[in-house]
Amino acid sequence: MGEKLSSSKRMNYLLGKMGIFFFFFVLYHLPKRYDDFSLTHERHLVDKEKVTIYAKVVTTPKKVLARKTTIVTFDVLTDTNTYFKVIAYNRPYLTKSVTINEYYTITGSYDKSRNSLNLINFVKGKIEDNKVLKPVYILPKDLANKDYITLVNRCLEAVKGHIPSLVPYSLREKYRLCNKEYALRKAHQPHNYEDIHQAYRYLKYEEALEFSLKNQLIKEENKSLQKVKKEPIDLSSCEEFISSLPYKLTEDQIVASKEIIEDMNQSSLMYRLLQGDVGTGKTLVSFIALFANFKRGDQGALMAPTDALARQHYENAKKLFKETKLRIVLLVGSTPLSEKRRIYDDIEEGLVDIVIGTHALFAKAVKYNSLGLVIIDEQHRFGVNQRKALMDKGEHADLLMMSATPIPRSLALSIYGDLEISTLYMFPNVKRDVSTKIVDSEDSKIFEFVDKALAKNQKVYIVAPLIEFSENDKYSVEKLFARYLLRYKEKVGLLHGKMKQNEKEDVLDRFSNGNIDILVSTQVIEVGIDVKSATVMVIYDPNNFGLASLHQLRGRIGRDGTKSICLLAIDDLEDKEKLEILTTSNDGFEIAEKDLALRGPGELVGIKQSGIPDFRYLNMIDDIKIFVVARDDARKIIANKNNEEYRYLLAHCSKSIEYNPIIKV
Repeated sequence: MGEKLSSSKRMNYLLGKMGIFFFFFVLYHLPKRYDDFSLTHERHLVDKEKVTIYAKVVTTPKKVLARKTTIVTFDVLTDTNTYFKVIAYNRPYLTKSVTINEYYTITGSYDKSRNSLNLINFVKGKIEDNKVLKPVYILPKDLANKDYITLVNRCLEAVKGHIPSLVPYSLREKYRLCNKEYALRKAHQPHNYEDIHQAYRYLKYEEALEFSLKNQLIKEENKSLQKVKKEPIDLSSCEEFISSLPYKLTEDQIVASKEIIEDMNQSSLMYRLLQGDVGTGKTLVSFIALFANFKRGDQGALMAPTDALARQHYENAKKLFKETKLRIVLLVGSTPLSEKRRIYDDIEEGLVDIVIGTHALFAKAVKYNSLGLVIIDEQHRFGVNQRKALMDKGEHADLLMMSATPIPRSLALSIYGDLEISTLYMFPNVKRDVSTKIVDSEDSKIFEFVDKALAKNQKVYIVAPLIEFSENDKYSVEKLFARYLLRYKEKVGLLHGKMKQNEKEDVLDRFSNGNIDILVSTQVIEVGIDVKSATVMVIYDPNNFGLASLHQLRGRIGRDGTKSICLLAIDDLEDKEKLEILTTSNDGFEIAEKDLALRGPGELVGIKQSGIPDFRYLNMIDDIKIFVVARDDARKIIANKNNEEYRYLLAHCSKSIEYNPIIKV
């Protein structure tokens, strides 16, 4: 950091790293847990259980070194004249910080046979009964917990009487909720567990109500937007096209296609999410929507997050529409400039019916003649501004978003309250046969599976969580590439996000059609890679991924129905509890639900990748009932928006919607 900062500047620097710049931000950063210093009565001591005692140190702390572990021991005496030996591992500083004849509140694991406490925590002196719950925060390593507690206490005093409650009084009365200031104070300074419970009851409901109300406001705005008058879609021609397809649609695909076309025939905008597990045929449904859009005389745009996925969609579209009059072009960042200019002219003149590409679709130079339908694949991978830029290219174009991270319908209706939802559950054509096993990272069976696949002319994915190797990271894509290259020579290819586009395309082409049989890659293969002969995937350090992402990754193998296997390679086989879900289920809905259930408020590490909004206090599985109640209350507020009591809440939600109303966050 250069020159040494003053303590206040250093504190501001560390807070800035956390995204905290105002008093309120400090208070919104709630404890991750509470250390409980409630004293345990000596009659209630249980072997191997956590206990807390208040006692005087009666022997000088001694330090010994055993097998590279530092152990500090000292004896304490309670007011009832009971002795305990305190044992602390790897805390050599205790020899200086613990003073003989001083009293301490000590928490530890009780060992009945030795009458000892394996030290967990300790505080000098006796803790008041109303302060036995000590908040513990997630902080940068250079910011001490006690310093943050001091800051929180200062902030609570500074904003006293100035924290408005978003939840109207009538709803607080209805659900017996405290106000927001009380909730924040008790979340940081609880006297007991009931304080924490009541604090979170308010904060969770407020967050759910605010989110639901924003969704309802967006939905209301969407309904008010009218399309430019269009010709109705010829349904018989759509049915003819569907019957001519080389694939038989599942019942889900038929229903979803019908819902989408009916929406497109309405005077108000379509605003629909198409969700389904990997391999349920979302792309085919989107192509049917593009055909329907063509039949009403409009252009369609399909935006994908990667060049590889855009090219795959383009090739599939050319095959599917080869017997039609549709004119299709591919527009990606790597398209040569001269070709781009020709495509721009053709789009503007209406000589193109479908444009498939990446973010290049909303470049300033792209002017659509009549954009009627925008389809966004893997919608969560695009920012709000990118979606808005594409939507602004059309005169109130219909919007279809697709996601391969399915979530239960009841949850989807609460989270995506402003969207209509179509869901694909059924798998067309081929039944997938992919098994998942957890193995030791150094297990020789990994190479056995790879060898067997290569002997059958099948392809293999090796997945790493990181690109570059460092001393602390054992499984980078570079290190794994070197390992597999040593064994399999020219059969191994490397793929990661920092490579140039032409290098990516070359290695993918050689993996799909050439002499590369093993692709060592990062998570970039999660979408857009469709190599039918791939039957083995090895994912190293899988605990670095969310369950939904792991399920997406293994969706790259066994795509033609061939028996396939996904190996989750971990260093410690005891660290497999989360991963075992994948060994027993191939149901994307079930996996997504369990993935969410494992995450607590503020711990939604994979949410940005799964297309599901992040929340500060709510857990989307445990708190589904709160979502449902808040959604219903939001609808009632919208229906009675002239009620004076709702004015502040509605103004707050309207002001904080910082994106075009027809674009979903």
